[in-house]
Amino acid sequence: MTETITIRGAGIVGLCVATELMNRGVAVTLRDPAPAPGAHGCSWWAGGMLAPFCEGFTAEEPVVRLGQQAADWWQAQGVEVIRRGSLVVTLQRDRRELDQFARRTTGHRLVTGEDLAELEPHLADRHDRALFFEDEAHIDPRAALMHLRKRLEAAGARFEQGEAAPDGPVIDCRGLAAQDSLPDLRGVKGEMVVLRSTDVTLSRPIRLLHPRFPLYIVPRGDGVFMLGATQIESEERGRASARSVMELLSAAYALLPAFGEAEVMEIGADARPAFPDNLPRITRKGEAIHVNGLFRHGFLLSPAVARMTAGMVMRANETPEFAHEDHG
Repeated sequence: MTETITIRGAGIVGLCVATELMNRGVAVTLRDPAPAPGAHGCSWWAGGMLAPFCEGFTAEEPVVRLGQQAADWWQAQGVEVIRRGSLVVTLQRDRRELDQFARRTTGHRLVTGEDLAELEPHLADRHDRALFFEDEAHIDPRAALMHLRKRLEAAGARFEQGEAAPDGPVIDCRGLAAQDSLPDLRGVKGEMVVLRSTDVTLSRPIRLLHPRFPLYIVPRGDGVFMLGATQIESEERGRASARSVMELLSAAYALLPAFGEAEVMEIGADARPAFPDNLPRITRKGEAIHVNGLFRHGFLLSPAVARMTAGMVMRANETPEFAHEDHG
């Protein structure tokens, strides 16, 4: 294939699709309203957890299966992948939540006492048991976005700033902005807080199960932590509510009171694009292929979805797993 393909949207999905196409020798142009990755897109506010087994608590089977490919893909692109697993804990009064989580997920083992203290000394001071998902990993999503963009630029990909739909073959990866073409796409709002603390040391993502406001904390290094994330059926973007921020901070304080003295560096919010079944779709509409609906699994599923999309482009008769028939 010699014709250049235009990718609309240079967020996580667009960058991954561009990477897979260029790996197959296809020239690409990425068009996005923003000049570079930043706080305008939900990719910027992602946790960066490559945690397919934990996601299996609520997600469908393909998320667990395909998500297991993500860490190797990111590492192959030159992104730093931190493979220290993840831990799931509860407060003392919510122990049944941990038992339920264990029953509904795989890939974990129970750690207590000295084993937990060896993994996370600060956590073991207040918690006596946890589920350890040893094969999970995490990345810094902002660094990953910038790395993919620079790598694509070095390989000859063109980046244009704009919103207009181009002529010729197009892959539409605009996220929630694609509602003009995908009417059943909805927004699911997520709010996050970034803290800095010199009193807390964590080396892997921690999930706190809670009946009202579950929490994840992802270490970014140098005492910086990402706290997330609410999940609200809303297309509102860019505004975090006081209630949500207080709940996130309260949960972090309950997990480790030392977070009470942390510096609040950032508060962010955006809406994740999702379809009714919360699974991605690859939809062909004329000359355009729409890749969308990754919900809360952008960094986890984009590699697999990008490979499927590239295969569909290179072999026009191929029907990928997430192919969706357009009834519009």
